[in-house]
Amino acid sequence: MKSPDLRIHCPDVERVLTRFISSETRRAGFARVVVGLSGGLDSAVAASLAARALGRRGVIAVLMPYRTSSPSSLSDARALVRRLGIRSEEVEITPMVEPYFARFPRADRVRRGNRMARERMNVLYDMSARHRALVLGTSNKTELLLGYGTLFGDMASAINPIGDLYKTQVRQLAEHLRIPAAIRRKPPSADLWEGQTDEGEVGAPYAAVDGILFLLFDEWMRIDEVAAAGFDARLVRKVHRTVRASQF
Repeated sequence: MKSPDLRIHCPDVERVLTRFISSETRRAGFARVVVGLSGGLDSAVAASLAARALGRRGVIAVLMPYRTSSPSSLSDARALVRRLGIRSEEVEITPMVEPYFARFPRADRVRRGNRMARERMNVLYDMSARHRALVLGTSNKTELLLGYGTLFGDMASAINPIGDLYKTQVRQLAEHLRIPAAIRRKPPSADLWEGQTDEGEVGAPYAAVDGILFLLFDEWMRIDEVAAAGFDARLVRKVHRTVRASQF
């Protein structure tokens, strides 16, 4: 068996997702959304879809850097705001996070990263109340299956337009939406600490991980069948364990 074909017809996907954003936002009694813009691929795609669905005035981007955040991520987020013509606000989260860890100076990077993600979502929900806007999610299907995110942090949202797209499919859609190359080509990262990359955390390229996830959970194949399809057996077992461990 060959590796699964995860190609999507981007014009149709764009049409479905923009209708979803528009209908769900208005059905809930809102006219706009607020989205955390990181300078990464997922939030760029979500914000671009929302701008097409609701118009430029219907999207408020919130940029929330931390002291260790990459300056290029912030500049990329600002550039996308200008490109889309949407409103934006910048909220530095360092003063909110640092006092907590002053009490726990030995906290590891995972604890710090989770705290940062939850603080950002606190900001977004406050902005939601301030602007009467729904919080737009930015988590893709790969992250949701792997548990690669933070409960009550980046995984929290009112609506999540890209939640049924694997990471490799989000990348296809990004090219169709003409997301700037600087964003599309950078290694995926939650930007929680210097040098951190998503694929480094997962331990494999997203193309391989997405193929494994599709066969395991869309095609309901057994682990040995997925390995027989041409994937490394150790990686298949690791991906399966990761999903099972994060199902809660």
